[in-house]
Amino acid sequence: MRPGERVALWVSRIVIWCVIVMVLLPMWFVVIASFNPSNSYISFSLFPSNASLANYKALFQGGQFWTWVRNSLVVGVVVAVAQSFITAMSAFAFSKLRFYGRKYGLMTLLLLQMFPNILAIAAFYTALAKLNMIDMLGSYILVMLGTSAFNIWLLKGYMDSIPRELDEAAVIDGATTWQRFMHVTLPLSTPMMVVIFFLTLVGIFSEYMFAGTILQSPWNYTLGVGMYNLISGQFAKNWGEFAAAALLSAVPLAIVFAVAQRYLTKGLVAGSVKG
Repeated sequence: MRPGERVALWVSRIVIWCVIVMVLLPMWFVVIASFNPSNSYISFSLFPSNASLANYKALFQGGQFWTWVRNSLVVGVVVAVAQSFITAMSAFAFSKLRFYGRKYGLMTLLLLQMFPNILAIAAFYTALAKLNMIDMLGSYILVMLGTSAFNIWLLKGYMDSIPRELDEAAVIDGATTWQRFMHVTLPLSTPMMVVIFFLTLVGIFSEYMFAGTILQSPWNYTLGVGMYNLISGQFAKNWGEFAAAALLSAVPLAIVFAVAQRYLTKGLVAGSVKG
């Protein structure tokens, strides 16, 4: 190895380690705050001096935290499964079928991504209020099902990479459009479907704007709304409980990531090259 290459290698290693430290250091301060009984979020020590489980015990008292986790899991799984299937049908139509308005439909999806979701909050709230559907998990699920424009584009790009000869062979064998979708395209799109499922689940767990607008009762709170209320008090901000909840809320996502890691890795790199 040449001296210049060796220097470049060590410089790249140092940069990588610096980035790793910058990413892990804030997470470590969250861990410290969760074990800090003084309810302080800022610490000048890398290790808590009086570590205790007081914040975790306070978080579990009353069972509200488990209610938030349950609501987030119910909403996340239902939305992720339903949205994945809706996204798959939409992406299949745009990728494999030819129909009037296809081009303008794709353009509409692209335009929708240019506007932030916050612009639709007033419209959703007004519609749900007129239908007397405020403060219902079902209403929140219904609203979140409509946020799949990006996923449609993502899955369409993957389906475009599936050889068209497979569809043509299925047509020759007498397969209908639905059979082509269910037995040819959908099984081949499993890696990207897992990616969409995981991204949707993560998005639901971290979503606050729509949940904070629609859900108003404590027993309907998701993790985003419940954790915000821990630190939104005027005179009391439970930073320790907030840090503990932040760590525990990452456990379900970590389990899903560990189980689906093989599909996630394959799906994230698939579709980048067509053909």
